[in-house]
Amino acid sequence: MTIRLGLQIPNFSYGAPVAELFPAVTAQAKEAEAAGFDTVLVMDHFYQLPTLGEPDEPMLEAYTALGALATATEKIQLSTLVTGNTYRNPTLLAKAISTLDVVSGGRAILGVGAGWFELEHQQLGFEFGTFTERFEKLEEALQIILPMLRGERPTFSGKWYHTESAINEPRYRDHIPVMLGGSGEKKTFRLAARYADHLNLITPMSELRRKLDVLKQRCDEAGRDPSTLETSTLLTVVLDGHAAGREVAQPMGGRVVRGTAEQVAEQIKTNVFDVGVNGVIVNLPTHGYTPGVVTTVGEALRPLLA
Repeated sequence: MTIRLGLQIPNFSYGAPVAELFPAVTAQAKEAEAAGFDTVLVMDHFYQLPTLGEPDEPMLEAYTALGALATATEKIQLSTLVTGNTYRNPTLLAKAISTLDVVSGGRAILGVGAGWFELEHQQLGFEFGTFTERFEKLEEALQIILPMLRGERPTFSGKWYHTESAINEPRYRDHIPVMLGGSGEKKTFRLAARYADHLNLITPMSELRRKLDVLKQRCDEAGRDPSTLETSTLLTVVLDGHAAGREVAQPMGGRVVRGTAEQVAEQIKTNVFDVGVNGVIVNLPTHGYTPGVVTTVGEALRPLLA
């Protein structure tokens, strides 16, 4: 498993009838696959995020959407960026990702994090709890999910979750890659060093070099070779000269790359790959779905992976 060049689809507000919504998502995934992206990712949210729109804007349930994309694509990996652990029981999440792996022929990646969007929890009835509690839940969940993905039958009794000889069949592979998402140096980095194959860093580009240094420390503390933990970062790309919709909200500052495709590629090379991050995941929310934009970005970024 490797994520060198990923496309995240963060919004489904295309100004078109609902009947045309998923065909546009499918078209983006197919375009990404043809353009050399290795992974397509969707958000695991039920409401749109404050930085991208209003809560009642269209938002598809992640695993239903990914299962459908599995039948519309052939080789591209499929993931969330990232699943909120608080939204599903760990055994259900293990079943969902294993099913996606079967449906896609071994192309699933389990992206997971502690959960943070309080409005969704409040209005939809999910228990939010404290920051500390959410990370306690995430670590317990990983101790259940990872054995289930390997075909083991874990019995677990924790503060938050309980299982008894939990079965998970069918499985396509004995190992589905696990990606954690976040930038927390104490909790997220520690969990990534202990449990994950990949860490997606949600942090300003100016912070990436320092974050990698801290991540190395966490790996050393866990007795892990840092080179075995892949990294990527999530960036919003705004292409000049292409039809664009809404503006990107200011809180995303430090993670927005603007310019021509060539200028975007140069900025990503300098600020991501040259500092030691293994991969980049980009999204294009200001462009909605404009055919050709994904291809333009992919063609510009692909040479950076050589």
